[in-house]
Amino acid sequence: MLYHILYQWLSSYYPVLNVFRYQTFRGFGAFFFCFLFLLVVEPLFIRKLHRLGIKGQPIRDDGPRDHEVKRGTPTMGGLVVVVAVTLSALLFCDLAVGSVWITLLVFNLFAYVGFLDDWKKITKQDSKGLSERQKLIFQCSIAALAAGWLVWSSFPLTLQLPFLKQVALPLGILFIPFVVFVVIGTSNAVNLTDGLDGLAIGPVMTVAATYAVFCYVSGHSEISRYLVVPYVPNLGEISIILAAIVASGLGFLWYNAFPAQVFMGDTGALALGGVLGFVAVLCKQELILVVSGGVFVVETLSVIIQRYSYKWRRKRVFRMAPIHHHFELKGWAEPKIIVRFWIISIVLALFSLTTLKLR
Repeated sequence: MLYHILYQWLSSYYPVLNVFRYQTFRGFGAFFFCFLFLLVVEPLFIRKLHRLGIKGQPIRDDGPRDHEVKRGTPTMGGLVVVVAVTLSALLFCDLAVGSVWITLLVFNLFAYVGFLDDWKKITKQDSKGLSERQKLIFQCSIAALAAGWLVWSSFPLTLQLPFLKQVALPLGILFIPFVVFVVIGTSNAVNLTDGLDGLAIGPVMTVAATYAVFCYVSGHSEISRYLVVPYVPNLGEISIILAAIVASGLGFLWYNAFPAQVFMGDTGALALGGVLGFVAVLCKQELILVVSGGVFVVETLSVIIQRYSYKWRRKRVFRMAPIHHHFELKGWAEPKIIVRFWIISIVLALFSLTTLKLR
Protein backbone atom coordinates (compact mmCIF):
# COMPACT_ATOMS: atom_id res chain seq x y z
CA MET A 1 0.00 0.00 0.00
CA LEU A 2 2.76 2.45 0.95
CA TYR A 3 4.65 1.33 -2.17
CA HIS A 4 1.74 2.33 -4.39
CA ILE A 5 0.87 5.56 -2.55
CA LEU A 6 4.32 6.94 -1.81
CA TYR A 7 6.25 5.69 -4.83
CA GLN A 8 3.84 5.23 -7.71
CA TRP A 9 1.58 8.19 -6.91
CA LEU A 10 3.60 10.77 -4.98
CA SER A 11 7.27 10.24 -5.90
CA SER A 12 6.93 12.43 -9.00
CA TYR A 13 6.05 15.33 -6.67
CA TYR A 14 8.43 14.38 -3.86
CA PRO A 15 11.56 12.72 -5.35
CA VAL A 16 12.78 11.62 -1.92
CA LEU A 17 9.97 9.04 -1.93
CA ASN A 18 11.77 7.19 -4.73
CA VAL A 19 13.47 5.16 -1.98
CA PHE A 20 10.25 3.14 -1.78
CA ARG A 21 11.04 1.60 -5.16
CA TYR A 22 13.85 -0.40 -3.58
CA GLN A 23 12.94 -3.76 -2.08
CA THR A 24 15.81 -3.51 0.41
CA PHE A 25 14.45 -0.23 1.82
CA ARG A 26 10.94 -1.62 2.10
CA GLY A 27 12.36 -4.76 3.68
CA PHE A 28 13.95 -2.68 6.43
CA GLY A 29 10.68 -0.80 6.80
CA ALA A 30 8.76 -4.07 7.24
CA PHE A 31 11.41 -5.27 9.69
CA PHE A 32 11.16 -2.28 12.04
CA PHE A 33 7.37 -2.11 11.73
CA CYS A 34 6.97 -5.76 12.79
CA PHE A 35 9.52 -5.58 15.58
CA LEU A 36 7.86 -2.54 17.17
CA PHE A 37 4.38 -4.00 16.57
CA LEU A 38 5.27 -7.16 18.50
CA LEU A 39 6.92 -5.25 21.35
CA VAL A 40 3.81 -3.10 21.80
CA VAL A 41 0.93 -5.44 20.95
CA GLU A 42 2.09 -8.79 22.35
CA PRO A 43 1.97 -7.71 26.03
CA LEU A 44 -1.47 -6.18 25.43
CA PHE A 45 -2.58 -9.50 23.93
CA ILE A 46 -1.20 -11.42 26.93
CA ARG A 47 -3.03 -9.17 29.37
CA LYS A 48 -6.23 -9.51 27.33
CA LEU A 49 -6.03 -13.31 27.55
CA HIS A 50 -5.61 -13.06 31.32
CA ARG A 51 -8.56 -10.65 31.68
CA LEU A 52 -10.80 -12.91 29.62
CA GLY A 53 -9.91 -15.78 31.90
CA ILE A 54 -8.82 -17.96 29.01
CA LYS A 55 -6.92 -20.94 30.34
CA GLY A 56 -3.42 -21.54 29.09
CA GLN A 57 -2.21 -24.39 26.95
CA PRO A 58 -2.53 -27.77 28.70
CA ILE A 59 0.69 -29.64 29.44
CA ARG A 60 1.29 -33.23 28.34
CA ASP A 61 0.80 -35.63 31.26
CA ASP A 62 3.73 -37.76 30.08
CA GLY A 63 6.07 -34.78 29.65
CA PRO A 64 9.04 -33.75 31.80
CA ARG A 65 8.01 -32.82 35.34
CA ASP A 66 9.73 -29.44 35.06
CA HIS A 67 7.03 -28.42 32.57
CA GLU A 68 4.38 -28.35 35.30
CA VAL A 69 5.44 -24.77 36.07
CA LYS A 70 4.39 -23.83 32.53
CA ARG A 71 0.79 -24.88 33.14
CA GLY A 72 -1.53 -21.92 32.63
CA THR A 73 0.89 -19.92 30.46
CA PRO A 74 -1.14 -18.12 27.76
CA THR A 75 -0.91 -19.55 24.26
CA MET A 76 -1.81 -18.40 20.72
CA GLY A 77 0.84 -15.65 20.94
CA GLY A 78 1.66 -16.50 17.33
CA LEU A 79 -1.58 -14.78 16.34
CA VAL A 80 0.11 -11.41 16.90
CA VAL A 81 2.99 -12.55 14.67
CA VAL A 82 0.56 -13.47 11.90
CA VAL A 83 -1.21 -10.11 12.14
CA ALA A 84 2.08 -8.18 12.16
CA VAL A 85 3.54 -9.97 9.14
CA THR A 86 0.29 -9.66 7.18
CA LEU A 87 -0.01 -5.94 7.90
CA SER A 88 3.62 -5.28 7.00
CA ALA A 89 3.20 -7.13 3.70
CA LEU A 90 0.11 -5.07 2.86
CA LEU A 91 2.00 -1.89 3.73
CA PHE A 92 5.41 -2.49 2.17
CA CYS A 93 5.02 -5.06 -0.64
CA ASP A 94 4.05 -4.42 -4.26
CA LEU A 95 0.47 -5.70 -4.13
CA ALA A 96 0.36 -6.14 -7.90
CA VAL A 97 2.61 -9.20 -7.54
CA GLY A 98 0.56 -12.40 -7.41
CA SER A 99 3.11 -14.36 -5.37
CA VAL A 100 2.66 -11.90 -2.49
CA TRP A 101 -1.04 -12.70 -2.26
CA ILE A 102 -0.69 -16.48 -2.52
CA THR A 103 2.08 -16.43 0.12
CA LEU A 104 -0.12 -14.43 2.48
CA LEU A 105 -3.03 -16.76 1.76
CA VAL A 106 -0.98 -19.83 2.68
CA PHE A 107 0.31 -18.06 5.79
CA ASN A 108 -3.11 -17.04 7.06
CA LEU A 109 -4.93 -20.26 6.19
CA PHE A 110 -2.36 -22.32 8.08
CA ALA A 111 -2.71 -19.87 10.96
CA TYR A 112 -6.47 -20.50 10.91
CA VAL A 113 -5.93 -24.27 11.15
CA GLY A 114 -3.55 -23.67 14.06
CA PHE A 115 -6.08 -21.38 15.72
CA LEU A 116 -8.76 -24.08 15.56
CA ASP A 117 -6.32 -26.53 17.09
CA ASP A 118 -5.29 -24.13 19.87
CA TRP A 119 -8.87 -23.16 20.62
CA LYS A 120 -9.91 -26.79 21.03
CA LYS A 121 -6.95 -27.41 23.35
CA ILE A 122 -7.85 -24.39 25.48
CA THR A 123 -11.61 -24.93 25.68
CA LYS A 124 -11.38 -28.70 26.18
CA GLN A 125 -8.15 -28.46 28.23
CA ASP A 126 -6.89 -31.36 26.15
CA SER A 127 -3.33 -31.29 24.76
CA LYS A 128 -4.38 -33.25 21.65
CA GLY A 129 -6.45 -30.52 19.92
CA LEU A 130 -7.60 -31.37 16.39
CA SER A 131 -7.18 -34.98 15.35
CA GLU A 132 -4.26 -35.80 13.06
CA ARG A 133 -6.71 -36.62 10.29
CA GLN A 134 -8.58 -33.32 10.59
CA LYS A 135 -5.37 -31.33 10.63
CA LEU A 136 -3.94 -33.23 7.65
CA ILE A 137 -7.07 -32.68 5.55
CA PHE A 138 -6.95 -28.93 6.18
CA GLN A 139 -3.23 -28.75 5.48
CA CYS A 140 -3.41 -30.83 2.29
CA SER A 141 -6.23 -28.67 0.94
CA ILE A 142 -4.31 -25.43 1.53
CA ALA A 143 -1.04 -26.77 0.12
CA ALA A 144 -2.80 -28.24 -2.93
CA LEU A 145 -4.51 -24.89 -3.54
CA ALA A 146 -1.12 -23.14 -3.48
CA ALA A 147 0.42 -25.75 -5.78
CA GLY A 148 -2.50 -25.41 -8.17
CA TRP A 149 -1.91 -21.65 -8.33
CA LEU A 150 1.73 -22.27 -9.25
CA VAL A 151 0.71 -24.62 -12.05
CA TRP A 152 -1.89 -22.13 -13.30
CA SER A 153 0.69 -19.32 -13.31
CA SER A 154 3.07 -21.37 -15.51
CA PHE A 155 5.60 -21.88 -12.72
CA PRO A 156 8.45 -24.27 -13.66
CA LEU A 157 7.42 -27.78 -12.60
CA THR A 158 10.95 -28.82 -11.75
CA LEU A 159 13.17 -29.67 -8.79
CA GLN A 160 16.39 -27.66 -8.74
CA LEU A 161 19.46 -29.56 -7.57
CA PRO A 162 21.85 -27.59 -5.33
CA PHE A 163 25.63 -27.52 -5.99
CA LEU A 164 24.99 -28.12 -9.71
CA LYS A 165 24.69 -25.48 -12.42
CA GLN A 166 21.30 -25.34 -14.10
CA VAL A 167 20.41 -28.94 -13.31
CA ALA A 168 16.73 -29.46 -12.62
CA LEU A 169 14.62 -32.59 -12.56
CA PRO A 170 11.24 -32.32 -14.33
CA LEU A 171 8.44 -33.31 -11.95
CA GLY A 172 5.44 -33.09 -14.25
CA ILE A 173 2.31 -34.44 -12.55
CA LEU A 174 4.32 -35.11 -9.40
CA PHE A 175 4.79 -31.38 -8.84
CA ILE A 176 1.56 -30.86 -6.87
CA PRO A 177 2.08 -33.77 -4.43
CA PHE A 178 5.71 -32.65 -4.05
CA VAL A 179 4.65 -29.13 -3.08
CA VAL A 180 2.06 -30.54 -0.68
CA PHE A 181 4.74 -32.71 0.94
CA VAL A 182 7.21 -29.82 1.35
CA VAL A 183 4.65 -27.37 2.75
CA ILE A 184 2.94 -29.80 5.12
CA GLY A 185 6.22 -31.35 6.20
CA THR A 186 7.74 -27.99 7.09
CA SER A 187 4.60 -26.81 8.86
CA ASN A 188 4.40 -29.87 11.08
CA ALA A 189 8.17 -29.92 11.66
CA VAL A 190 8.10 -26.40 13.09
CA ASN A 191 5.11 -27.34 15.22
CA LEU A 192 6.94 -30.37 16.64
CA THR A 193 9.96 -28.21 17.47
CA ASP A 194 7.83 -25.73 19.41
CA GLY A 195 8.13 -27.55 22.72
CA LEU A 196 10.50 -25.37 24.75
CA ASP A 197 10.51 -21.63 25.43
CA GLY A 198 11.89 -19.91 22.34
CA LEU A 199 13.16 -23.14 20.78
CA ALA A 200 11.18 -22.99 17.51
CA ILE A 201 11.25 -19.25 16.86
CA GLY A 202 15.07 -19.17 16.74
CA PRO A 203 15.43 -21.58 13.79
CA VAL A 204 12.38 -19.99 12.16
CA MET A 205 14.27 -16.68 12.10
CA THR A 206 17.46 -18.19 10.70
CA VAL A 207 15.58 -20.07 7.96
CA ALA A 208 13.51 -16.97 7.11
CA ALA A 209 16.67 -14.84 6.89
CA THR A 210 18.32 -17.46 4.65
CA TYR A 211 15.38 -17.55 2.27
CA ALA A 212 15.11 -13.76 2.28
CA VAL A 213 18.55 -13.80 0.67
CA PHE A 214 17.56 -16.57 -1.76
CA CYS A 215 14.38 -14.73 -2.77
CA TYR A 216 16.18 -11.44 -3.31
CA VAL A 217 18.85 -13.14 -5.42
CA SER A 218 16.34 -15.16 -7.46
CA GLY A 219 14.21 -12.07 -8.04
CA HIS A 220 17.13 -10.01 -9.38
CA SER A 221 17.86 -10.81 -13.03
CA GLU A 222 21.54 -9.82 -12.98
CA ILE A 223 22.48 -11.35 -9.62
CA SER A 224 20.62 -14.58 -10.34
CA ARG A 225 22.40 -14.88 -13.70
CA TYR A 226 25.79 -14.25 -12.08
CA LEU A 227 25.19 -16.83 -9.32
CA VAL A 228 23.51 -19.28 -11.71
CA VAL A 229 20.29 -19.63 -9.74
CA PRO A 230 16.79 -19.79 -11.24
CA TYR A 231 15.39 -16.35 -12.00
CA VAL A 232 11.85 -15.84 -10.72
CA PRO A 233 10.42 -12.40 -11.61
CA ASN A 234 9.31 -10.19 -8.69
CA LEU A 235 10.38 -12.76 -6.10
CA GLY A 236 12.27 -10.04 -4.25
CA GLU A 237 8.90 -8.92 -2.87
CA ILE A 238 8.75 -12.16 -0.87
CA SER A 239 12.02 -11.21 0.83
CA ILE A 240 10.09 -8.33 2.41
CA ILE A 241 7.64 -10.79 3.97
CA LEU A 242 10.55 -12.88 5.22
CA ALA A 243 12.22 -9.82 6.74
CA ALA A 244 8.94 -9.19 8.56
CA ILE A 245 8.97 -12.77 9.85
CA VAL A 246 12.52 -12.36 11.20
CA ALA A 247 11.55 -9.12 12.96
CA SER A 248 8.35 -10.61 14.34
CA GLY A 249 10.36 -13.52 15.63
CA LEU A 250 12.69 -11.17 17.49
CA GLY A 251 9.77 -9.25 18.95
CA PHE A 252 7.97 -12.43 19.94
CA LEU A 253 11.14 -13.86 21.50
CA TRP A 254 11.16 -10.89 23.87
CA TYR A 255 8.14 -12.49 25.59
CA ASN A 256 8.72 -16.12 24.63
CA ALA A 257 12.29 -16.43 25.94
CA PHE A 258 12.79 -18.65 28.98
CA PRO A 259 10.76 -18.45 31.17
CA ALA A 260 8.06 -17.75 28.59
CA GLN A 261 5.25 -15.27 29.23
CA VAL A 262 3.36 -16.62 26.22
CA PHE A 263 3.53 -19.62 23.90
CA MET A 264 3.39 -19.42 20.13
CA GLY A 265 0.81 -22.15 19.84
CA ASP A 266 -0.14 -23.98 16.67
CA THR A 267 -1.52 -20.67 15.38
CA GLY A 268 2.00 -19.39 14.89
CA ALA A 269 3.94 -22.64 14.42
CA LEU A 270 1.80 -24.09 11.62
CA ALA A 271 1.62 -20.73 9.85
CA LEU A 272 5.35 -20.03 10.01
CA GLY A 273 6.29 -23.54 8.97
CA GLY A 274 3.78 -23.58 6.13
CA VAL A 275 4.94 -20.26 4.69
CA LEU A 276 8.62 -21.23 4.91
CA GLY A 277 7.92 -24.43 3.02
CA PHE A 278 5.98 -22.58 0.33
CA VAL A 279 8.67 -19.91 -0.04
CA ALA A 280 11.27 -22.67 -0.52
CA VAL A 281 9.20 -23.89 -3.47
CA LEU A 282 8.78 -20.37 -4.85
CA CYS A 283 12.52 -19.71 -5.04
CA LYS A 284 13.31 -23.23 -6.29
CA GLN A 285 15.46 -24.07 -3.25
CA GLU A 286 13.39 -26.88 -1.76
CA LEU A 287 16.28 -29.25 -1.05
CA ILE A 288 18.27 -26.55 0.74
CA LEU A 289 15.42 -26.42 3.26
CA VAL A 290 16.58 -29.81 4.55
CA VAL A 291 19.91 -28.17 5.46
CA SER A 292 18.84 -24.71 6.64
CA GLY A 293 15.94 -26.26 8.57
CA GLY A 294 18.07 -29.10 9.87
CA VAL A 295 16.84 -28.60 13.44
CA PHE A 296 13.26 -29.12 12.26
CA VAL A 297 14.31 -32.20 10.28
CA VAL A 298 16.02 -33.83 13.26
CA GLU A 299 13.07 -33.07 15.56
CA THR A 300 10.68 -34.67 13.07
CA LEU A 301 12.87 -37.71 12.44
CA SER A 302 13.15 -38.30 16.19
CA VAL A 303 9.35 -38.51 16.44
CA ILE A 304 9.09 -40.86 13.43
CA ILE A 305 11.88 -43.12 14.67
CA GLN A 306 10.42 -43.23 18.18
CA ARG A 307 6.92 -44.04 16.97
CA TYR A 308 7.83 -46.85 14.61
CA SER A 309 10.50 -48.30 16.87
CA TYR A 310 7.94 -48.65 19.63
CA LYS A 311 5.28 -49.93 17.24
CA TRP A 312 7.44 -52.62 15.68
CA ARG A 313 9.98 -53.43 18.43
CA ARG A 314 8.21 -52.23 21.60
CA LYS A 315 11.41 -50.32 22.38
CA ARG A 316 12.10 -46.60 22.53
CA VAL A 317 15.19 -45.12 20.89
CA PHE A 318 14.95 -41.86 22.83
CA ARG A 319 13.85 -41.26 26.39
CA MET A 320 11.15 -39.05 24.92
CA ALA A 321 10.38 -37.50 21.53
CA PRO A 322 10.74 -34.92 20.05
CA ILE A 323 14.44 -35.04 20.74
CA HIS A 324 14.59 -31.84 22.80
CA HIS A 325 12.66 -33.69 25.51
CA HIS A 326 15.23 -36.49 25.34
CA PHE A 327 17.94 -34.04 26.33
CA GLU A 328 15.72 -32.63 29.08
CA LEU A 329 15.30 -36.08 30.61
CA LYS A 330 19.06 -36.56 30.39
CA GLY A 331 19.39 -33.60 32.76
CA TRP A 332 20.22 -30.76 30.37
CA ALA A 333 18.85 -27.40 31.49
CA GLU A 334 16.16 -26.02 29.20
CA PRO A 335 18.09 -22.80 28.31
CA LYS A 336 21.15 -24.89 27.37
CA ILE A 337 19.11 -27.03 24.95
CA ILE A 338 17.52 -23.96 23.39
CA VAL A 339 20.74 -22.03 22.86
CA ARG A 340 22.60 -25.03 21.46
CA PHE A 341 19.81 -25.71 18.99
CA TRP A 342 19.95 -22.03 17.97
CA ILE A 343 23.71 -22.29 17.42
CA ILE A 344 23.25 -25.35 15.20
CA SER A 345 20.53 -23.54 13.26
CA ILE A 346 22.74 -20.50 12.63
CA VAL A 347 25.62 -22.68 11.40
CA LEU A 348 23.29 -24.60 9.07
CA ALA A 349 21.84 -21.35 7.72
CA LEU A 350 25.30 -19.99 6.93
CA PHE A 351 26.25 -23.26 5.23
CA SER A 352 23.05 -23.08 3.16
CA LEU A 353 24.02 -19.65 1.88
CA THR A 354 27.36 -20.98 0.65
CA THR A 355 25.46 -23.00 -1.93
CA LEU A 356 24.96 -19.76 -3.83
CA LYS A 357 28.62 -19.95 -4.84
CA LEU A 358 29.24 -23.71 -4.68
CA ARG A 359 27.79 -24.50 -8.10
